[in-house]
Amino acid sequence: MEKTAIPRFALEPFAVASYQGPVMQVQHYPIDTSYFVIENRATYPIIDYISPNRRDFYKIFHMTSGTGVLTVGLYRYEVGPGDIAFLHPDEIMSWHTTSPGTGGHFCLIHPRYFDRDAEHVHQLMKNCPYFKAPNAVVRLTAGQSTAVNQHFENILKEARSDNDDKKQALLLYLQMMLVEVQRAGKNMKNAAVSESYGYIYNFLSLLESSFQLNDRQTSVKIKTATEFADQLNVHPNYLNALVKQNTGKTVREHIQERLLYEAKTLLLRTDLTIRHISHGLGFSDPAAFTSFFKKKENVSPSTFRKDGLAQANT
Repeated sequence: MEKTAIPRFALEPFAVASYQGPVMQVQHYPIDTSYFVIENRATYPIIDYISPNRRDFYKIFHMTSGTGVLTVGLYRYEVGPGDIAFLHPDEIMSWHTTSPGTGGHFCLIHPRYFDRDAEHVHQLMKNCPYFKAPNAVVRLTAGQSTAVNQHFENILKEARSDNDDKKQALLLYLQMMLVEVQRAGKNMKNAAVSESYGYIYNFLSLLESSFQLNDRQTSVKIKTATEFADQLNVHPNYLNALVKQNTGKTVREHIQERLLYEAKTLLLRTDLTIRHISHGLGFSDPAAFTSFFKKKENVSPSTFRKDGLAQANT
């Protein structure tokens, strides 16, 4: 497919044409997050951020107060009270708050939470049309929003309980909430993201796909800012300036962070040897990988794995 040429802006026009807004914090979800998380915004306030990589979680959040701009893939939504959003694990998304504060709840659900007895709920989530970027936000009436908020309150209370049938209750409340939203059926109108955000999205999407190591034979092919810029048909300086302006970090810093995140994931979630991980991440040898990891984490990869697995088993 023919690549689209990217215009070369002079410094002043570039600053005017680029996205004007606060720097978005890059947020990587913790590798050891529980398979089911529910929080109230009163105790867990939202921040401006961009989530650039696969999260492994379905995310649902409902707003009772405040406003913000949500981007899901290449779609932009202006979200306010009564709106509920559905985020698929594979979608790159960002959030920018446009009011003094926001109220409501959010819920993270890992696919592994749905065991064999709950597979029907998993299928309900997978087939839900709202987990697609063009349909990601639903606007509820005041009554529907009140009902959905009550479901979230019930889920929060149940999640904090010690009931033996807690999981069954959580799944029932989740299904009831989805039914309530499906009855509303009013997808919010979306708008296209800005051209500059589109370039950032393309970079983050390429970054994510480059680090998906699915077997012992695959390895990272591109690791430098110049290589990424070449793949995107952009001048390296242009790409770096755009990414730095919007996220506060350079292209190289994003690559290094993503490389470290993948290393941690492979160490904690697979039984791949240090040698296999080193090769998969494109290092010349295990010693080079160990040196990189120790510089970033102050511990060796083997110690990180040992401590992480020991903590998971306590």
